[in-house]
Amino acid sequence: MTSSAARTQPTGTPANTGEWRGADLGSRTVAYDERDAILYALAVGARADELDLVFEKRLRVLPTFALTLAQWAPDELGARGAFDPTTALHGSQQLDVLAPLPPRGEVTMTASVGEVWDKGSAAVIEVVVRSDHFVATWSLFAPGAGGFGGDRGPGRPPASDAAPTISGPVRTTENQAALYRLTGDRHPIHIDPAAAARIHQPRPILHGLCTLGVAALDVARLIGAHPADLRSLDGRFATAIFPGDDAELRVFGDGREVMFDMVSGGNPVIANGAAGFHESEGRN
Repeated sequence: MTSSAARTQPTGTPANTGEWRGADLGSRTVAYDERDAILYALAVGARADELDLVFEKRLRVLPTFALTLAQWAPDELGARGAFDPTTALHGSQQLDVLAPLPPRGEVTMTASVGEVWDKGSAAVIEVVVRSDHFVATWSLFAPGAGGFGGDRGPGRPPASDAAPTISGPVRTTENQAALYRLTGDRHPIHIDPAAAARIHQPRPILHGLCTLGVAALDVARLIGAHPADLRSLDGRFATAIFPGDDAELRVFGDGREVMFDMVSGGNPVIANGAAGFHESEGRN
């Protein structure tokens, strides 16, 4: 993938984190081709026999690929000093799909800071990326950035105690983080044991957006939807999962609008998940 940027430089660093609300993060145009889209599909678990995801002559691009195109925006905010990138955590992710991504092309995006919530010892900062194809919203938990007297924002919704409608296994691979980082997120905590140790993890962890991409693909498989028909996705990252670990994906509800979570070793990995899919005539 290649990109060109047009950035609006800040005139000064805001006095407190709350003043970042509404900040313009500029725009960027990113070009990609079939190879990029196929690499992403393989990185989130597409199989070699799912030709419409991995074969350029039949290719339908997974909508969650958009999140790799838009990763520049939260990185830009960190580079401007709104939070410490070495301690900030990716709290949750939303994606609204407006139009399918073509197998190759260019996507022009604009980004801004959305809500900024004051959690006391930390802040929660939203980064919103808009394009003709999607709207993606990062929610970033920034330790040490709170205490500026702002609104605390909404609390976490309670976990459901209902039995899942359907469930299935999720199997990650030992090389999955090493593969996924080639889609753009090369943070060392996903490949370097020393970097993982600095965030108190025993070994490199799987990317949150990789985990969410895996979940979206497996939700589609469980409910009989085409994964490229995804139209909305939401999920909160609860705990890390390690490449090679297994998990259980639990889906609640019927039809093409469902809730879901992912659990590994008794711990939630993705909580408060929601996914919606368009109706489709089926797989190619």
